[in-house]
Parts: sequence; structure tokens; C-alpha cells
Amino acid sequence: MKQFLLAAALLCSAAAATAQQPAGGNPIAGGWYADPEAIVLNQRYWVYPTYSAPYGEQTHFDAFSSPDLVHWTKHYHVLDAYNVPWARRAMWAPSVVKANNRFYFFFSANDVHEGETGGIGVAVAEKPEGPFRDAIGKPLVGHIVNGAQPIDQFVFCDDDGQWYMYYGGWRHCNVVRLAPDLLHIVPFTDGTTYKEITPQNYVEGPFMLKRGGKYYFMWSEGGWTGPDYCAAYAIGDSPLGPFRRIGKILQQDPEVATGAGHHSVIKGPGADEFYIVYHRRPLGETDGNHRVVCIDRLEFNADGTIRPVKLTFEGVKASPLKPE
Repeated sequence: MKQFLLAAALLCSAAAATAQQPAGGNPIAGGWYADPEAIVLNQRYWVYPTYSAPYGEQTHFDAFSSPDLVHWTKHYHVLDAYNVPWARRAMWAPSVVKANNRFYFFFSANDVHEGETGGIGVAVAEKPEGPFRDAIGKPLVGHIVNGAQPIDQFVFCDDDGQWYMYYGGWRHCNVVRLAPDLLHIVPFTDGTTYKEITPQNYVEGPFMLKRGGKYYFMWSEGGWTGPDYCAAYAIGDSPLGPFRRIGKILQQDPEVATGAGHHSVIKGPGADEFYIVYHRRPLGETDGNHRVVCIDRLEFNADGTIRPVKLTFEGVKASPLKPE
């Protein structure tokens, strides 16, 4: 009986400790970072951000991993420009996925304009911490289609196993289908290769989340160096839309930070547990590159719409992933 009571006391103590677990705090790490891609890989949370610096210095990526969204480990230089022969400057906006027993790192490089070399590339590695190396020796998308600068790609796998890539700057967004090897673009069933799906007020930073059979298409609005930078969303019935803008979900709070945008969403272990990972500019910072990565809860209303996100300094409480 004493052993039973002791075990019960220990269990209660552990439960109480979990309930009282302090939040991790925002930002999640020191240094200037932006455009975070959040994903669960190998039973850890991973965040792959842009190293936020002048374009001539923005030539590598670091990553951060965590077992619980509170304790983060920094992984240095998971991808460097010297492993991408055609990339010479301004590497940003990573999108990382696992497929074919490998890890694929999609990125933007060179701030390409018509007639220049650059655009969206893809690198591969055997581990989520890299090192990643260029996979095809050239951009996957390196030209302007439908007015969309080839940047800010997000790679999404639907429930049927089909991979899509959403991308685009300059207020235009395209979607393409990816081959199973993720190294080639393949036509849609109607023979077209690039479909423009630009919603109202779109600027850049597309992201797709599927929940309850609906497609939540999200993007950033405003100027990335200004306080009005924000994120909005639409809901569609297919990965191709149509997408009608519903409203903003993420924007500045004069009491906390400005320029909140270019986000991703990560699923926690709970049935309807979601977190938004985004960048914002600390109060008083005026340099366009002075951005930090933060995490807060993303919650839904009963009708499926998204509640506006509350920016916090506290961040989120620990949410350990369940063992496979």
C-alpha cells in the first residue's frame, strides 16, 4: 500500500509539474531571423528560418530543434551558399519536407529579376540538420511566370500523396505540381504547368494548412520592412482554390512588437493543437533586417474560421511530442 501511495504521489507531482510548466518565451532564440518554416521531423519540432541580414551576408541557414517547443537547440549552417554553386547572395524563406527517406530543403536565392540567374532551389540531406547540398545544379523555378517573382516557396503534400509548391512575390502567387522525386515540376491534368491563385491583398509568403477537409491558404501582406506587415488567410475546398480572402490573423501589437508576418503553422500532439511560428520586429528596432522568430497559439472558432493571434512575450507552454 505504501508503494502504491508513493507511486500515486509521484504521478500527481509529475502532472502538477507539467501543468505548471513555464512558457518558453518569445523570441525562441537569440539573433536576427525571419521567415520561419516549422515542421515535425523525426519526432522533434524543427524551425528553419532565414538568417536576417543584408543580402550580401544572407548566404547561409541555421536551424532550431526542440522536443517540446520550449527548449531549443541551434544547428549551425545547415545549408551554405558554397553548397549551391549558382547561389551568390540573398538566400531566404526555407521550406523543408521529408520524402523518399531524405530531407528536401527548398529555398529562394539571388533576388532574381527577369534575365538573371536565381529563383527557387532545392537541396537534399540525409538528416534534418543537414548538411544540405544542391540537388539539381540550377533553380527549380528560375523565371517570372504570371508576374510572380520565384521566391517564398512552400511545399505541401495532400492526403492523396500529391506534392504541390506554392510560391511568389511581387503580389502574385502560383502553384505547381511536383513529381514524386520533388526535383521536377509536372503539368496538371489540364496540361498547364503554372496556375495563378493570387487572392486579394496577397504580397508574399504563402502557406497551406489542411484541417477538417478544408484548405487554409495563408499569406503575408504589407511591406516586409514596415510595421504594417501582417498575415491573412482564405479557406478553399481544393488545393487549387479558388481562395477568397477572409481576413487578417496576425498583425502588429503596439504593446508587443511590429511587423508580424511571414509565418508557418505546426501541429502539436493534441487533437486540435496548432501553433503559429512567425517573425516580428522588436519595439524600437528600425533596421529592416532586425527580426526575431516567435511562436504563439493558433486557435479556431467553432465554424472553422481562425481567431486573430495574440502576440505574447511568454510564448507557449511545453508540448512534448508523443512517441511513435
